[in-house]
This record gives sequence, structure tokens and C-alpha cells, in this order.
Amino acid sequence: MCTEMEPALRPEIQFFDIEGKSLILAEIPELPGDKKPCYYRPQGLINGSYLRVGDSNRKMNAYELHAIEEAKGQPRQDLEPIAGTGIKDLDADLLQGFLRRIRSKGKNFQSSSDEELLNILKVTVMDTNSESVLSLGGLLCMGTYPQSLFPSLCITIVRYPTSEAGQPGPRGERFLENVKVEGPIPYMVQEALSVIKRNIQRRDIIQGIGRTEQWEYPELVLREAIVNALAHRDLSYMARGSHVQVQIYPDRMEILSPGGLYGPIQPEQLGTPGAQSSRNEFLIKILEDLPLPHDNQTICEGRGSGITAMLNHLRQAGMSPPDFQVSLARFKVCFWNHTLLSPDVLSWVAQVTMGHAISESQRKGLAYVYHSKVIDNVGYCRLTGVDSRLASRELKQLTDLEILEKVGSGRWVEYRLPDLEPKAAQETIPGLQVERKRQKIKKGSKPNQRDTVLQAFSEVPASLSVKELKALTGLPNTTIRYWVRRLVKEGVLAMDTSHPNSPATSYTLKHKEGSST
Repeated sequence: MCTEMEPALRPEIQFFDIEGKSLILAEIPELPGDKKPCYYRPQGLINGSYLRVGDSNRKMNAYELHAIEEAKGQPRQDLEPIAGTGIKDLDADLLQGFLRRIRSKGKNFQSSSDEELLNILKVTVMDTNSESVLSLGGLLCMGTYPQSLFPSLCITIVRYPTSEAGQPGPRGERFLENVKVEGPIPYMVQEALSVIKRNIQRRDIIQGIGRTEQWEYPELVLREAIVNALAHRDLSYMARGSHVQVQIYPDRMEILSPGGLYGPIQPEQLGTPGAQSSRNEFLIKILEDLPLPHDNQTICEGRGSGITAMLNHLRQAGMSPPDFQVSLARFKVCFWNHTLLSPDVLSWVAQVTMGHAISESQRKGLAYVYHSKVIDNVGYCRLTGVDSRLASRELKQLTDLEILEKVGSGRWVEYRLPDLEPKAAQETIPGLQVERKRQKIKKGSKPNQRDTVLQAFSEVPASLSVKELKALTGLPNTTIRYWVRRLVKEGVLAMDTSHPNSPATSYTLKHKEGSST
């Protein structure tokens, strides 16, 4: 099979004998970008190229094949000459702000005419008739109305009444807002932010010991995401029928841009120092020197710092980092509108940590798991700002404390809360000679967990750790930690203070309570 692929594959093949059965392991490394796609030669490139989707294979479509081919070189769609256009089609305010800023950068630009500067910076280019016309990048950045020639190069903003697109609201409504934003990029950014802000709320955010009021989503974060979507979108012919989309749901906001990641950047590298690649490098160069109307602030910096700034502001606001979903055809960033460190979450974190000293980054990591159920090393780094080594060490500490459990291995390691359903197996505690069937808790029932914990201390006249209590009661770690912490606070249990931060911390019953407890 490998020899029938183009290019031919040379996997590393190993044989193992496991429990009397033969296992063949074929490891196939990823091909370099200039060798993709690898296709099944008898069917040809068009019919023999596939994508893995879930547990099935899907034939690649024409746009996906085009995207792979385009990624082998630097796209130049932003330099495309637009016939019939000229300087007369540029917005006067944007043009004057742009030229003023360019001339302020040094003497080299002060003696050049407006036409020369616009040509040097590729706002204008020569067409096949050697006439000066606007480039596609110049038109999108400063054109009076670019959508007269390219109707889909715009932004659509839709607010849905439910958490699923297409599901109607309580009064049968499909949308609560449905707006198309048009114009040159600077105006689209400003208008999009204005539309979004009238569709989101302001609320209290906990910062340290105080509260501050801010938008559901930090404005700078939304601005960076919209600018990135417009500046890095695919401008090729096959993508010009698609627009940048902003989708607002009750629990999240999604911003979608045509075209996946360009260049050598991988999704896990987003937001890391030095991760930079520009699909539309001339368009971005124009935006670097294009100030917003009546403002000296430019649209973008072009230094690959946009996503880093987004992560920093979300971190400061006590919110989860965004989810990035990347394919060949689309780049999607999803912002969740929950506050990471809300009062309820902080209370929960205090319960599961049960007085153990944890760092602020570990507290944020646990809060993220509370919302998202699972976290990995990359997500922990984005969330907290720590490096990969410290992230691994802090996640290991949380697993040692049995607050999180490690799942998978290698690059697929994830951390999640332990299974909340007690197992039916029996377990013996070394040294205590106690064996007891774990109780089965029926789904939906609410057993008296306080009595269960106290009963364990009554039956075993010794100090018990959380692990030992789990073996005796069958309750999940989080439940045991909550009740033990509460009983210590009430003075019913005494904690071994010689190892307060150790998973082996033990607890002793100070006195027996009556049945009323």
C-alpha cells in the first residue's frame, strides 16, 4: 500500500507479540509541506486525496487541494491589479492619514509624490496595460466601497437566541441580530465592534480581592480577533465567495475566517513568541501604517503579537483562553463568555484543594477544568502564561494531590477531574487490614456523604488519608475533600499538620457525634 502512494511512503514498521497475538505497528511521519498531499496513485490526485475526519476518511474537495498547493509559495492575491480603479476610488480621510504617517517615518519618503509613495507601498500596481490601478490589498484597506467589486469580502454578524445555530428561540425567532458590515477594513473593524458591543453585556469581574466592571468579552480581544480574521483571510479566487463571520451565542462567540493557517505555524504554536506568518504580507504592510479615522492608532502591528495580546488580556480578565479550530478551509476562534474565576468556581476550587497550598496558575488551571472538563499542557500555558516545563510540573503536582488525573501519554496527555462514579471493585488499605465493598451510588440519588465519611472513622480507629477514605467509602476524591475540609473547619476532624500539602495528609476523628449529625 505504501508503494502505491505518491510520494511513496517509507513507514517505520515494528512487530510485537502481546498475550500470544501479533501486533504490527506502522509509524508514518508527516510529510513536509512541499510534498503534500500524499495521494493514492491509482486514483490520481483529484480522486485519491483524503482527509481524516473523526473515524472516517473524506475525499478532499477542490478548495482544500488548492489551499495545499498555494501554501507551497507566498500568495500574491493582495497584489492583484483591479481593473478600472485608481486613486480616485480611495477614501480621502484614510488616504491622507496614511500618507501623513508614511512621511513622518523619515526623509526617504518626504520628497516622493503621493503617486510614488502609493506605488512603492503597493497600494497601486501596474496592470497588463502598464496603467496604474489599485491593488486588491490597497482597495480593501482604503477603498471607498470595496464591496462594489467584491460583495463577499465583508463581515456578517449574527446573534443566535440559543447555543446551536438554526435552533429557534422561545418565540420562534432564528436571529436576534443579523448585520452585514461593509467598507474598507478600518471602517469594518470599528463598525463590527460597535455591533458586537450592543449585543453583549457588561458584568462584574473578580480581580484579586476586588471587582471591576467590563464587557463580557474584552474589547481589545475582539478587536485583535476581527483584525486577524480580515488581514489573514484567504483572498484567492476560490475563497472570495466567503465572508468573515462573527457568530454570537448565549455561551460563546465564534469568529470564522476563510482559509486555514498559512506557513509553518501549527495550531499549538499560536500565541507563542516568534510564531509569525503572513498570508497577505503587502495588505498587512499597508495596515501597519494605516491609522484609524480620527485616531493615531494603526490597524495592526504586523509583528505576530495579536494572539499573544489576546491571551494576555483574557488572562488579566480572569477568562479562559480561546479555542482555535483550524482546517485547510477555515480558521475559527471561539471565546467562552464565562468568567474563569467566578465566585462559584473559586468556592469549588477551595473545596477540591482542601487547604493545600496551590499557585495562582494552578488555581486558574482547575477553574478551566471546571468549565471545560479537560486541559493539556498547551492549554495550560495559554491560560496561565507559564512555560511548558513549569506547566508540566504544576499539572503533576495536581495529579499527585489526586485533584486531577492524567489521561493518555506523550503529546496526547490530558488532565481531567477523576471519575465521579465510584467503582464497584473491592480495595484493601495496606497496613489497616480493612476491606469493604464500595457502595454503588445510583444516578440521581443523594446519599448522606457526611455520615458516610464519619462512619469510616468510626469503624477504623486510626488516622485516615483521602486515598484511604476513598477506598473505604467508594466516594470520589472531590466529595471526600469537600466533607473532610468542612469537618476540619467544624472541629470534628483534626488534620495532621506535619504534612499539610502532601497527598498522604491524614485526619483523625476528635470526638464521636450523635446520630443527629
